[in-house]
Amino acid sequence: MAKSSADDDELRRACEAAIEGTKQSIVMSIRVAKSRGVWGKSGKLGRQMAKPRVLALSVKSKGQRKKAFLRVMKYSSGGVLEPAKMYKLKHLSKVEVITNDPSGCTFTLGFDNLRSQSVAPPQWTMRNTDDRNRLLVCILNICKDVLGKLPKVVGIDIVEMALWAKDNTPVVTTQRSTQDGEPVAEAVSESDLKVTVEKELVSQAEEEDMEALLGTYVMGIGEAEAFSERLKRELQALEAANVHAILESEPLVDEVLNGLEAATNIVDDMDEWLGIFNVKLRHMREDIESIETRNNKLEMQSVNNKALIEELDKVIERLRVPSEYAASLTGGSFDEADMLQNIEACEWLAKALRGLEVPNLDPIYANMRAVKEKRAELEKLKATFVRRASEFLRNYFASLVDFMISDKSYFSQRGQLKRPDHADLRYKCRTYARLLQHLKGLDKNCLGPLRKAYCSSLNLLLRREAREFANELRASTKVSRNPTVWLEGSTGSSQNANTDTSAVSDAYAKMLTIFIPLLVDESSFFAHFMCFEVPALAPPGGASNDKRPNNDDGNDDDDLGIMDIDETDKKTGKTSPDLTALNESLQDLLDGIQEDFYAVVDWAYKIDPLRCISMHGITERYLSGQKADAAGFVRLLLGDLESRVSMQFSRFVDEACHQIERNERNVRQMGVLPYIPRFAALATRMEQYIQGQSRDLVDQAYTKFVSIMFVTLEKIAQQDPKYADILLLENYAAFQNSLYDLANVVPTLAKFYHQASEAYEQACTRHISMIIYYQFERLFQFAKKIEDFMYTITPEEIPFQLGLSKMELRKMLKSSLSGVDKSIASMYKKLQKNLASEELLPSLWDKCKKEFLDKYESFVQLVAKVYPNENVPGVTEMRGLLASM
Repeated sequence: MAKSSADDDELRRACEAAIEGTKQSIVMSIRVAKSRGVWGKSGKLGRQMAKPRVLALSVKSKGQRKKAFLRVMKYSSGGVLEPAKMYKLKHLSKVEVITNDPSGCTFTLGFDNLRSQSVAPPQWTMRNTDDRNRLLVCILNICKDVLGKLPKVVGIDIVEMALWAKDNTPVVTTQRSTQDGEPVAEAVSESDLKVTVEKELVSQAEEEDMEALLGTYVMGIGEAEAFSERLKRELQALEAANVHAILESEPLVDEVLNGLEAATNIVDDMDEWLGIFNVKLRHMREDIESIETRNNKLEMQSVNNKALIEELDKVIERLRVPSEYAASLTGGSFDEADMLQNIEACEWLAKALRGLEVPNLDPIYANMRAVKEKRAELEKLKATFVRRASEFLRNYFASLVDFMISDKSYFSQRGQLKRPDHADLRYKCRTYARLLQHLKGLDKNCLGPLRKAYCSSLNLLLRREAREFANELRASTKVSRNPTVWLEGSTGSSQNANTDTSAVSDAYAKMLTIFIPLLVDESSFFAHFMCFEVPALAPPGGASNDKRPNNDDGNDDDDLGIMDIDETDKKTGKTSPDLTALNESLQDLLDGIQEDFYAVVDWAYKIDPLRCISMHGITERYLSGQKADAAGFVRLLLGDLESRVSMQFSRFVDEACHQIERNERNVRQMGVLPYIPRFAALATRMEQYIQGQSRDLVDQAYTKFVSIMFVTLEKIAQQDPKYADILLLENYAAFQNSLYDLANVVPTLAKFYHQASEAYEQACTRHISMIIYYQFERLFQFAKKIEDFMYTITPEEIPFQLGLSKMELRKMLKSSLSGVDKSIASMYKKLQKNLASEELLPSLWDKCKKEFLDKYESFVQLVAKVYPNENVPGVTEMRGLLASM
């Protein structure tokens, strides 16, 4: 069996070190496990987590008085014992062993001086029952010796404890030194070393007297037979003495019997009286029970009446309408100074109405006539207040806007562009923001007319601001008008094409920079102010317009946070009713303002149609900066503006295409057509205007322009087939020369550049072939006949065919090559004669010589195969002749 922790000297020394300075001495220390029980469930070990603790019994002597303590020690983070709690054993009232713990090692100690008796006392669990009994016996002995009283013991028999203590008090061998210093072993009980387990039945003096008395009596038990005879004689003497005593006591017995009989009679009389009293008491008890029953009923009735009165008082208090709130709801002023009182009245009314609804009111009261009447009264108050507040707000919105419209200083004037400022308007409206929230809570349907009234009033102000700003913006922008006829064949049409019109696109950018953030702020403010429940709204009027930088160059990168009307559909698959209502209201709020933006676009188009490219890029930049917000209509406005700009630019492109097509109806044209170089100038200008996402718009225009140009060029060339190739190659060459630099940076133009290059090569090939055949027709026709026969007969048979004899070959060579130098000179003159672009002549002549040599080389090879013995001028000789010319 493992050694008990009560015998651990090191543990005792640790405990003494922990209470050093308290003048207390440790009597016993033992390790335990602490847990927390549950009240009302003492049988269940409702412990969560057992904590290691050490219980130490200590005694403090003060003169003749002694005090006993129970100390609880716990281990610090460093494993050192430190005092946790201390209990005085004089307050120990109960020791209870937990009976439902199968091991019987768990107990509780009850103290009568604890502050909170509602908290379950801690439960202490020992390692085994011996440790438990050892601790409890020690506690009981200290209580008896030091305090003179024992606590109540529950769950264990104290006699069993005493028996255990007697059986388990070990004998400890101690060493005592004699006077000469030699140790002498002495056996004493452990209880003598600590405390006595139980008191002896007789004192030491009585025990000594009994030993002396027994010593004087000579038993004489040395002879068994003599001792047995002696015992028999003494027994007979005792029996004789008993019989004699009985005979002598007969009178006494009679006297006792008489007394018993008299007492029996008295007892019988007493029994009869008790029976009578019992009947009377039974009747009295029944009467008392009846009285108690009536009293209980009366008491219950009194309690119920009291509770009913209290409940009715609460209902009456709930149904009472304070006079100051009633006055505010029915006839109070809506001035700014009175708004706090009106808000309080609204809050009270909303709370009162909610209090009369079933979830907040006991259903028993819901059908009471008083509650119904009060609910009707509150509904009437609500309707009156909603009607008065709605009428006031409608008039208030109209008066605010009328005041601003009547003051011309709010708008742009001649010579002065004024940024719209709605800070004061929003400040005045915010005064009634809480009122609108309470109106929504009281009657949600009343917000519809109020929203329409606000939209109608503010729409007038916004349209007036936009109109005045747009008019002054156009009037203050001074710029010369660029020609709209870019590609017309008439002379001098592009003399003003290089006029700087950047002020036009800057004016459009300023219009967007000023008004788009304003419209976004107004939309967000309207959504919050009018209590729309839509997600991810921007802060209403977050940044005042005065704080926005005035960026007049069109490069304002304000993040609009615009949300598409269908944004919610994409995310959730459905549109919230409030979002639909908000977009409808924004339509009413901002409808009509787009006309002033359209006017600026149309004005810019008339001055310089190419500025549509810049305006398209500016508009696209605003559209691309979208994020979830309430300004769905602003996004629609920007989309319409983009469409308007695209439409005007398409109109310009269509007109330019018509100008190109007019060249087809002109008289015979030679040289480079006018629209070829003018398109290069136009493309250069268009590239300068590209901003942001307008690349696609310009590429579409390029595609349309060049397609019409090439189709028209082919049609013009077909009018005079004789000079068609010359016209084509000159114009395709001019197209490539004029667009060489742009084609290197613009993919769309590069595609058309390569298309023109292919068409140029084809036209050159056809024209050069025509000139060569014109001068050497017989030579190459003879070669063509030979090639045709080569497919059907062998080369040896060809000289025997009609027209291909050797004689015919010699005649043909004499007529074609006798004056070959003159023929080549004529070929050069014919190439030069109809060519308007002199810079093309060297490259064309080189192509012509190369083509002629290729054809002549093919002819020489054919002759060598068919007429091997005929003498024909060689290719080298012909190449030298061409090089010398």
